[in-house]
Amino acid sequence: MSGVPKLPLLAKSLMAALSLVGLSLPMAMPASASPASFVADLWPDAQARGVKRTVFEASLNGFQPSPRIVDQTRKQPEFAESVGAYVGKRVTDRQVATGRKMRGEWAQTLAAVSSHYGVQPELILAIWGMETNFGSYMGGNNTIHALATLTYEGYRKDFFRNELLTALQIASDGHISPKEMVGSWAGAMGHTQFMPSSFVSYAVDWNRDGRTDIWNSIPDALASTANYLKSHGWTAGETWGYEVQLPRGFDYGRAWGLGKMPISAWQAMGITRVAGRAFPRQQDEARLYMPAGGNGPVFLLLRNFDVIKRYNNSDSYALAVGHLADRVLGSGSFVAGWPADDKGLTRPQRLELQQLLSRRGFDVGTPDGVIGPRTRQAIMSYQARNGMLADGHASGTLLTKLR
Repeated sequence: MSGVPKLPLLAKSLMAALSLVGLSLPMAMPASASPASFVADLWPDAQARGVKRTVFEASLNGFQPSPRIVDQTRKQPEFAESVGAYVGKRVTDRQVATGRKMRGEWAQTLAAVSSHYGVQPELILAIWGMETNFGSYMGGNNTIHALATLTYEGYRKDFFRNELLTALQIASDGHISPKEMVGSWAGAMGHTQFMPSSFVSYAVDWNRDGRTDIWNSIPDALASTANYLKSHGWTAGETWGYEVQLPRGFDYGRAWGLGKMPISAWQAMGITRVAGRAFPRQQDEARLYMPAGGNGPVFLLLRNFDVIKRYNNSDSYALAVGHLADRVLGSGSFVAGWPADDKGLTRPQRLELQQLLSRRGFDVGTPDGVIGPRTRQAIMSYQARNGMLADGHASGTLLTKLR
């Protein structure tokens, strides 16, 4: 569910993380045993976990690995979205309107859940909207068969075997029937997409009907999400971050190397909140986030932003969740616009960018596809020499110019 050593909540976030580096996880060859033998070999471990034989058989009799799910594991990311494109596709006027509608429909539940867990209703709604478009699409895959396919094929076998056995336990405990246990190709389930192990740790029976049902009970799903966030350190009464404005002549070279500092320290560097707004607490620790360099929105991110990332370990994801929550609450779009022509970079493209800089005499160290301090400095030197804003941002626009 969370980042390494625990995995993110969504197995899809595994692929999202890989797309950032342009790599894929290894896929072992299928076991020599037949699917029937695989199922038979699985039973002793399931039995040891208390899985009922009737549930085991109902779940796995006639199992055959799904070619479609196998194909999902082998898909290579062909491009990387810029943060602006990612957020723009997911935080739309239509999605905001749906979020507000759902806030009205589930106002009583959200108020009670928010009061109990200390997570604002709009943030819970934003995760629901991001994960399954407010329950309109929960994946459509039989979770047990999907996990069995991944285990049989040797795809992160230990991880997915444990998730498979845990899914069988969930069904055996009566929370959901095997046929109703649907989710993503990689086993993320229900309205807000919990992996089975995360379900066991964080899902709650909010409506107290004796079953924890994140598939059919929206109250259970919303409360489970809030419980997950609270369990990972959500700070009640605080937001995720602020859009800010950089001063003229801002020292990008220094800023890239800074970590978390009190907001007062960022203010001392000339950073202000957009639209003349004040920061509620100057002592809050924040980090600077410049997803488009100095030519797009810039943010100071608080600790709740990192809690959102425990749900899906991606800055783009967390920014979209936070922004969708703010829009549902009534805030407008970001004050600064995103660069229209900017594109994200895959790891091979970042490697190419480093190689092109090196050929022009800029010191990037050993090209490795990772944008570190030396590459940032090389980018700023190149930008300054070519009349560009020397912000150190590695972008598709920059790569095109270097080519």
